[in-house]
Amino acid sequence: MTADLTHPHSTVADILIEALPYIRKFSGMTVVVKYGGHAMVDEQLKIDFARDITLLKFIGLNPVVVHGGGPQINRVLDQMGIRPQFVRGMRLTDGPTMDVVEMVLGGKVNKSIVAQINHQGGKAVGLSGKDGGLIEAKKMRILHQADADSPPEIIDPGMVGEVTRIDPQIIHTLSEKGFIPIIAPVGAGTAGETYNINADLVASRIATALSAGRLILLTDVDGVMDADGGLISSIDAATISRMIAEGIISGGMIPKIENALFALKNGVEKVPIINGKRRHAILLELFTDRGIGTEVIE
Repeated sequence: MTADLTHPHSTVADILIEALPYIRKFSGMTVVVKYGGHAMVDEQLKIDFARDITLLKFIGLNPVVVHGGGPQINRVLDQMGIRPQFVRGMRLTDGPTMDVVEMVLGGKVNKSIVAQINHQGGKAVGLSGKDGGLIEAKKMRILHQADADSPPEIIDPGMVGEVTRIDPQIIHTLSEKGFIPIIAPVGAGTAGETYNINADLVASRIATALSAGRLILLTDVDGVMDADGGLISSIDAATISRMIAEGIISGGMIPKIENALFALKNGVEKVPIINGKRRHAILLELFTDRGIGTEVIE
């Protein structure tokens, strides 16, 4: 029998029995979770997320969290009269925006997640990419084509970075000592300059550096949708390219998909994209027979 965690008549025993083989299989596995969207705003979902991450650690997995913070950043920018701009899902970042990004991501948001997990009995430690030389970055240039009839143009997004190197030593050290690393996607250039980096990109590069068994990308939709709005349970690279060209996959889903493919091509076993607005979404994905969301495949 397949237990349904959302069904009121499912028993605790059904759920635990279904989860048992997965708990055994995944023991010792590193799971990188990109945490963002509505799951970081809704109070109940924040509690659920903290409990889920704490549970993963207690049952023998090694969770590593990379978080975003777009709504929180936008709120502060709005208070300062700064209008956010995006290209291909990437935030254009000038000097004043970078100051806000680092303050919000590395400060308020990161420490809030740490406090929530610690409150649930976990041992979380907040990091930014600057800590321990974790994330080295360089300036990103974005190739953007407005439409099929226009030539592509190179856009300078300001202090937006792309990852050039991950040194996972600090993550290994923390995980081995029983801590849960919570990482803000801010990196440093070779001259010490600070870069805002897309959290999906950071999560995929960290998952690759850690040879993670799973990279789980939380979003605000059930997964990748087809042209009619139906959920696609699995999607490969060829289909992804076609759907991006046709505009079916657009906006913030593009970097998610592209970074999922990068992770798969560089040693990560599986990359599901799931709805973080669904309670206990991570547990449903990892420990049930059916899973949820869209699995990206090569």
